[in-house]
Amino acid sequence: MAAQMRDLFPICRSISGDGVRETLRDIGSRIPLEIQEVASGTQVLDRTVPDEWNIRDAYISAPDGERIVDFQSSNLHVMSYSEPVRAHMTLSELRPHLFTHPERADWIPYRTSYYERAWGFCLAEEVLDTLEHVEYEVVIDSTLEPGSLTYGECFIPGDDDDVVLLTTHVCHPSLANDNLSGIALLTELAAQLVHTRHRLSYRLLFIPGTIGSLAWLAANRERLASVVAGIVVACVGDPAPLTYKRTRRGTALVDRAAAHVLESGYRDARVVDFVPWGWDERQFNSPGFDLPVGSLSRSREGEYAEYHSSADDLDLVQPEQLEETLLALGAILDVVERNRTFTNRIPHGEPQLGKRGLYPSTGGGLPDVERLAMLWLLNQSDGSKSVLDIALRAGISFDVLAGCAERLLEAELLAVSEESRL
Repeated sequence: MAAQMRDLFPICRSISGDGVRETLRDIGSRIPLEIQEVASGTQVLDRTVPDEWNIRDAYISAPDGERIVDFQSSNLHVMSYSEPVRAHMTLSELRPHLFTHPERADWIPYRTSYYERAWGFCLAEEVLDTLEHVEYEVVIDSTLEPGSLTYGECFIPGDDDDVVLLTTHVCHPSLANDNLSGIALLTELAAQLVHTRHRLSYRLLFIPGTIGSLAWLAANRERLASVVAGIVVACVGDPAPLTYKRTRRGTALVDRAAAHVLESGYRDARVVDFVPWGWDERQFNSPGFDLPVGSLSRSREGEYAEYHSSADDLDLVQPEQLEETLLALGAILDVVERNRTFTNRIPHGEPQLGKRGLYPSTGGGLPDVERLAMLWLLNQSDGSKSVLDIALRAGISFDVLAGCAERLLEAELLAVSEESRL
């Protein structure tokens, strides 16, 4: 994952353009990926796909030809979606188009202007302070014209048609935590899922933020009923503790699974309530769709000082942090994957476990965790409570209960309920 981030870091990405395509080609070299193009001007729900933006070069140069601000040294130097400019300007004329970080004089901020024609440069405050009142050459060699919005879709079929939706945004330039970390993590997860058998199907979207999820939703209404769980992945590589943000519903299967995994196995992890602000979970949780899609991150948007600045670089993200997030996401998906609802086939009194090889021949001692897990399963499996429900009530690991449920199923003491997806 860290190696992929290094490969992708120099690419200038935005909500459209060749930088997104180059990024998706890299992802597609690692996992099966179908590329979708949505033409500029296409109506996607209440929005319109904008013109495509591409940039080749940009700079501000002094009278002696020295580039004071140079896109070639950092693609953050240009405000994303800046329209083309070629002019000579005084510092006073140029100043309204210059942006610096409000708190750190040595950092370059990240700024965008997707839906209004504008242009601008981002630079460190300490560089701005050195500019003299002379005439500067100002060049932004970009194009903003009809093209398309591009996103990637990876579908990995399972034994069932029920789908887990996983998404991450691909529209940020050289920012490591936000969101190359999400891209690398979902790519690695997909590479693992391709080579394993699973009950559920998985659909992974690598999409430009907001407009990308809206474009996918507009084109896939007929698929939405099959989505049983979803997670938006972003900012998963910084040092902060893991954070899960609940769905709009608040009690969806994925919410309960994430809470169980994080609260039982990850120190200082947070589970926070849904708010209509953040990443693409806002679109999936809009009331017309109300999909069970939460989000997994470390820091939330804006919670770390380096957010949307040149300090969000590769040094901020460590492989150990990526790995821990990947393991946590895998554990959450494992609960969603294995959670089922059972019915006790012998509900009148406790069935005799010993004659079925499920209980020790010598009694009198306290039950170990597996025996207690079996008793909880037999007591609570009335067709209305899932294994996860029982885990939360009993305070026993889901993994232990799920394993015991399989043994009880083999012993014909449990039967899978028709309401198994609840």
